[in-house]
Amino acid sequence: MNINLSNSSQEPIYMQVKDQIKQSILRGELQEGESLPSMRRLAQDLRISVITTKRAYEELEREGFITSIVGKGSFVAGQSNDLIHEKRLKMIEESLASVVAESKNLNISYQQLEELLRMLYEEEE
Repeated sequence: MNINLSNSSQEPIYMQVKDQIKQSILRGELQEGESLPSMRRLAQDLRISVITTKRAYEELEREGFITSIVGKGSFVAGQSNDLIHEKRLKMIEESLASVVAESKNLNISYQQLEELLRMLYEEEE
């Protein structure tokens, strides 16, 4: 599992860990039932506190992305394709809301933003 942390990010370290694991699950890079590194191992690999990895894992479990079994570890939880689709759609909505807010701060019109989105979308095809 590849997690990249940024000390310059405004986002707390545990959120960076949580979000990157969540993204890996939603993209299908981590499959249902796949084991995650232990909290201690991940903390050691990332050179962060075990408390930080514990918080990230607890939030992932609370959101239904992983399950933890005492003495066995943490595993990617099973999720239906519809649920995964909905969670990915929610992430896109959150990203777009951030883009819209920043666009408003920069006085970018709806039409300019729409044109930019169209250009980016068509680039990918």
